[in-house]
Amino acid sequence: MRRVVVTGLGCVTPLGVGTRVSWNRLISGACGIVSTRSLDADGAYRNIPCQVAALVPSSDAPDHWSEKRYGLKLGRIAKFSQYAMVAAREALDDAGFKEEKFADNLAERVGVCIGSGIGSFEDVYETTLQWVKKGYKSISPHFVPRLLINMAAGHVSMRYNIKGPNHAASTACTTGLHSIGDASYFIQRGTADIMLAGGAESCIHPLAIAGFAKARALSTDFNDTPTISSRPFDRQRAGFVMGEGAGILVLEELQHAKERGAGIYAEVNGYGLSADAWHITAPPADGDGAFRSMKGALKDAGIKPGDVDYVNAHATGTKLGDAAENIAIKRLLIREGEKKPEEVNISSIKGAIGHLLGAAGAVESIMTIQAISQGILPPTLNLDNAGDPPEDFDCNYVPHEAQTGDIRVALCNSFGFGGTNASVCFTRYAD
Repeated sequence: MRRVVVTGLGCVTPLGVGTRVSWNRLISGACGIVSTRSLDADGAYRNIPCQVAALVPSSDAPDHWSEKRYGLKLGRIAKFSQYAMVAAREALDDAGFKEEKFADNLAERVGVCIGSGIGSFEDVYETTLQWVKKGYKSISPHFVPRLLINMAAGHVSMRYNIKGPNHAASTACTTGLHSIGDASYFIQRGTADIMLAGGAESCIHPLAIAGFAKARALSTDFNDTPTISSRPFDRQRAGFVMGEGAGILVLEELQHAKERGAGIYAEVNGYGLSADAWHITAPPADGDGAFRSMKGALKDAGIKPGDVDYVNAHATGTKLGDAAENIAIKRLLIREGEKKPEEVNISSIKGAIGHLLGAAGAVESIMTIQAISQGILPPTLNLDNAGDPPEDFDCNYVPHEAQTGDIRVALCNSFGFGGTNASVCFTRYAD
């Protein structure tokens, strides 16, 4: 079977623009969650129970988002697609593709698999208001193209003359990881030699936050202290914090990467998918769907549970979700892998960047790959007391501070509303 490796990384996150700055701030314990009161010029957020969000920092600083800096056609391109395009450019540069466009003799062997969970939510809202006030004449011809989920992939393909597979997953919070797994399949089966894969999201808007708040999914207990509001695995966890951003990986067939002398971060070794078939928003208490997706990824990779060194958990900071995933991980690595609890390394970076919805799995994959490459376990922020019940949370959750470790095999998890689950197994590259 054709082997798939990672040769480029690019991201836009609440910690900054760029993989290096996001990683360095993550392992230093920085947090990108802020109060939405700073956005509340017209009072739209005032009566929403959740008043925190993880925003991509915006200013003229070189590691912050600046629309003017990137020369994008802003009227035509929605924010989530802009994030994807900037992350894609970094990933391509990182992989050694410095040209503005792929040459025609290579373009048909390059593909894009970039999705979004929600797409351009703000466009739907604002255009609806204009329609009610002014009718047909108020509708922009760019309205539909801006909001379509596949437009991030479309814009990236047009920008770089990518003529191979053009694919976009939209599976709620599993989108980014499904995109990476699906893209690896295109390379394995010979449909492409190079794939840009990941997810993008920009839907921090009063109506979106109100909707998730009504579903009782969001953190509401720490509005006055935003940086401690996202609390994966902690006893005081009470919901997730919405975030935004993008993560794009360059995946490449191994021989193709070697022949052009590319640097290799890690190998994509296994991909597992499952359905809970249980509830629209809540997982089963035993985490069975999560267990099956992780087990499927390891089976696909031909790796035993006992060989897993690190799990980058989906863990969003919800009571039910974190507990179910914890049970699933322990069932796989302790019961089947015969590890001791203290040997099981788990962390969630959502304490630092919130939950990026459709981009979460992509950005978290990048940080998982960095963990393998750098030998550093990223921390779980705000983890003061693991548990609820505490006796079930007896693994190493990397609380507060990053830890060093020899990470050869890692799992990255993403789970979404509707009971859709994915796990990808990344391994240290060995020839």
